[in-house]
Amino acid sequence: MPRETNSGRLVTADAALGPSGTRLGDAILVDGGRVAAVGSAEVLATRADRIDRHPGAVIVPGLRDAHLHPIGHAASLHRPSLKDAASLAEIADVLGEAAARQPADTAVVGMRLDDESLAEGRLPDRHLLDGVAGDRPVVAVRYCGHVSVANTAALEIAGIGPDTPDPPGGTIDRDDGGRPTGVLRETAAEMVSTAVRSLAPPVTASHLVDASMGLASLGLTGLGAMVATSPGCWAGAMSELDALLEAAPDLPLDTAVFVITDTPGGLEEARSRIDAAGGRLRFGGWKAFSDGSLGGHTAAMHEPFTDRDTTGTDRLDPAWALEMARTALRLDGRVAIHAIGDRANGRVLDLMERLLAEGADPARLRIEHASVLTETDIRRFGRLGITAVVQPAFLVSEADWLGRRLGSQRLGRTYAFRSLLDAGTPLAGSSDSPVEPPHPLWGMAAARDRAGVVPREGLTADEALTMFTAGSAAAIGSEAGLRPGDAADLTVLSADPLTTDPAGLRAAVARAVYVGGDAVDVPAHTTAWVA
Repeated sequence: MPRETNSGRLVTADAALGPSGTRLGDAILVDGGRVAAVGSAEVLATRADRIDRHPGAVIVPGLRDAHLHPIGHAASLHRPSLKDAASLAEIADVLGEAAARQPADTAVVGMRLDDESLAEGRLPDRHLLDGVAGDRPVVAVRYCGHVSVANTAALEIAGIGPDTPDPPGGTIDRDDGGRPTGVLRETAAEMVSTAVRSLAPPVTASHLVDASMGLASLGLTGLGAMVATSPGCWAGAMSELDALLEAAPDLPLDTAVFVITDTPGGLEEARSRIDAAGGRLRFGGWKAFSDGSLGGHTAAMHEPFTDRDTTGTDRLDPAWALEMARTALRLDGRVAIHAIGDRANGRVLDLMERLLAEGADPARLRIEHASVLTETDIRRFGRLGITAVVQPAFLVSEADWLGRRLGSQRLGRTYAFRSLLDAGTPLAGSSDSPVEPPHPLWGMAAARDRAGVVPREGLTADEALTMFTAGSAAAIGSEAGLRPGDAADLTVLSADPLTTDPAGLRAAVARAVYVGGDAVDVPAHTTAWVA
């Protein structure tokens, strides 16, 4: 979407709310892509060349998603979803129907596999997937993105057999005879996604632009985009970064790119390529993983899970991570490290403490998810000023099994939004889509009611709004204010997020979004989300 220069554009609604819920008036005057004034529509209309009226609506600073996978999200809109399957037989049916629709020489890749919702309560194996599409490779990606299941053909293409060792930071599940079951965890899953890349249905620039339009229709004006220089875990047909750069001129949202790469040189090259791409794309920093997921039993924990005898998977080499983090900061980027388990969070906080001792700005240090924490590390988060980039929607998906996996004691310090905020921790809201729906209003609602999980850790309405506006904007290096001079990134909502209860917030919609003062014209055929 090309940039335009606005001159005296007035956006009116029933109310305009500041980032902390302050009521500033009922209209915003935009000039040159920035807020020129906020106040009464009657007064400001005399300075406007054009008036956009949204009666019955409320204007808030632009909503942001600080952590989203654009390639995975776009893929989820075009590949078969396994999220609603209730049994292994239904998994096979969905994948078989997809195979019948695809060209015979392509791999079948299913998204959003959720073993917790299956009647059998377990992941499928290669034998089930072998019956789906003949001798074609088939891969089912668990919705967390940290576990995949491959059929025999896909395993063979990846060179995975009985004698294949577990890769660093990953595991290959095996049967009693030592043969791979098809279940691949963490970096082992990447072995298959890389091997089938040339056979997987591609995620194109057009797909990415359409997906970004869909995100705008949900009220988002900006993203923290997690993008790999490899095909990534979603089995894309090319480098994720290549795909995003190709789409860059037409992307409608402010997009800060956090690059997943293994070398300082790779990060420097990515920064140069992003700078050259133009449009609304910009360099956000470096993204890495310290562990896995709660759903996949690969989050790195101090004590074993209560429903499986494992303490998860460590993926972070401290010396390498320190070098990469220093490179990101030197390139004027941020450091964003995934940490789910309490052991992983402690190790990442140790690393970031060292960066702070070297003079790093705490505003440039982020921990992604910060899911399970010790009481000591909750206090340390606040003391250090490191941003916790959280996903309240995780609670909705995990409510039925989270206590069983962690036990009551750890559950009380899981997704501890209230405790983190009270300790002084900057919070940024996000979805981790395609892991969870990218609806910011749903995320705000979940931050408040927590799907009934440890209600004392819930946020107030204004805190939830701030987390998805000023908090998420700060985490991606942008503004979220309605002061004169601020970038005119605005979201127009059908309901007041401060007075609407969580159920009403989930039913609310975005009437319009403005990025740099430009109204994003979302095509009628756009798909925002497929479960």
